[in-house]
Amino acid sequence: MNSPLWSNVVKTLNPYVPGEQPVGVGLVKLNTNENSYGPSPKVIAAIAGALNDTLRLYPDPTAYELRQTIATYYHLAPEQVFVGNGSDEVLAFVFQGLLAHGKPIVFPDISYSFYPVYCQLYGIEFKTIPLDEHLKIQAADYISPQLPPLGGIIFPNPNAPTGRVLPLDEIEAIIKAHPHTVVVIDEAYIDFGGDTAIPLIARYSNVLITQSLSKSRALAGLRVGLALGHPTLIEALVRIKDSFNSYPLDRLALAGAKAAFEDHEYFSATCAQIIHNRALLSQALNQRGFDILPSGANFVFATHKHHSGLGLYQGLRAHNVIVRHFNKPRISEYLRITIGTPAENAALLAALDALLIA
Repeated sequence: MNSPLWSNVVKTLNPYVPGEQPVGVGLVKLNTNENSYGPSPKVIAAIAGALNDTLRLYPDPTAYELRQTIATYYHLAPEQVFVGNGSDEVLAFVFQGLLAHGKPIVFPDISYSFYPVYCQLYGIEFKTIPLDEHLKIQAADYISPQLPPLGGIIFPNPNAPTGRVLPLDEIEAIIKAHPHTVVVIDEAYIDFGGDTAIPLIARYSNVLITQSLSKSRALAGLRVGLALGHPTLIEALVRIKDSFNSYPLDRLALAGAKAAFEDHEYFSATCAQIIHNRALLSQALNQRGFDILPSGANFVFATHKHHSGLGLYQGLRAHNVIVRHFNKPRISEYLRITIGTPAENAALLAALDALLIA
């Protein structure tokens, strides 16, 4: 479909395709890396407490209390914290405010598929750097003297959809090699494995870290994301926000997100349970003939020795188990499988057993 009323930007866009959100009962949903354990009860209570007459008032446009809570949690100052309506919105502001310099930016060829969409939307030239034969990011490729002058560098850690973690010393080497270029580390899954790059903020003014409350804090439905970095980088994001929407987080989101950071005990316990479940599921998949990449996320990226990725994806769907399949070069034989509860993982394995012996 096309329309003469569309702008040229719309006509040429290839939008991001989100994971399926099926309508129905009895489905085992392991396709969008949601947290199977749900948010902290204190989050639910905080949101309920915010359901009062103050909803007639606009929320705090600076989200100061939430930013102060996050800053305290990470041993930063509030002016080093930015919050927005999900990490996707935060990343959109990052692309507009920090990466659009008229020079190409770089990111992995197999990575979060929203990155090229943002580049299209904002007219940013980009270059992808291939993962190695083991689907790993090689830091040396981002330090190479053969790279052109860059407008920015961005990559997830752990990477998505592979789940592989880049060690912190290699991240620091990339940052040090580009002192006049913004390096963005997208840490949507960092709480499930790997070391956060937040300590590097104190040493480098060109590093920005984005995180999400959708995964480890089980708040995908609340839409809260954040960025952490030097105050000058944060100010750029605030300027973009206030030129777009001064109130990206409503009163319920502000209350719930604050409570999520305050209940560290629940957060730690559920993350530990997911990491434990990941180890058990990985072992069970290995026993069934799957090769699995080392994962620091709340998912595994798995390929079978004798069955196609598409065939297994379709077969699982027929058994009411939904996982994610990417019909893309180099990864079309893989399935990305969210780590579920023991019961959800057992349902996945039972469906696979039915498919693998058929």
